[in-house]
Amino acid sequence: MPEFPRLRALEERHAALEARISEEDNRPRPDADQLSRLKREKLRLKEEMERLKGQLVH
Repeated sequence: MPEFPRLRALEERHAALEARISEEDNRPRPDADQLSRLKREKLRLKEEMERLKGQLVH
């Protein structure tokens, strides 16, 4: 099914964003704007993954 590679790619990007968020958050002076952008992108990816998972079930 074509959704599996797409889902896997989204999961990898989501994990990479999680790592970037953690790195930024642990800096002495985290960039609040950058953190906000990264978190919004991570949420967008999570929503897309959930949508794809829902399609796979049906």
